[in-house]
Amino acid sequence: MSTAPKEPTSELVLERILASLEDDKAEDVVTISLRGKSAMADHMIVCSGRSSRQVAAISEKLTDALKQEFGIISKVEGKDQGDWVLIDTGDVIVHVFRPEVREFYQIEKMWMDPHAAPKAARP
Repeated sequence: MSTAPKEPTSELVLERILASLEDDKAEDVVTISLRGKSAMADHMIVCSGRSSRQVAAISEKLTDALKQEFGIISKVEGKDQGDWVLIDTGDVIVHVFRPEVREFYQIEKMWMDPHAAPKAARP
């Protein structure tokens, strides 16, 4: 009797995404728990790439890794422009921005706990 492979947990997917972002030198990675805030996903990650090319590369490598390791086919928006790429894995939503675009939209401020300490400013 064979058993079907179990679906990866949202925590396992989150760990793999964070490892991929670190490997590809994503900057200012912020993880936000959406549990109790939204039914659309368990986690949101916001990060930056230094250029449109890096944003697209980070996104492509991440979606390839998730497909190969877990069979997850992610929904991807914005990769052709490379300013802001949205990757929806189901349990984890990833936003990869160019720094200027991220600063303009400030998306993590909409989802962060209002009582959380603000991110340290850079010198």
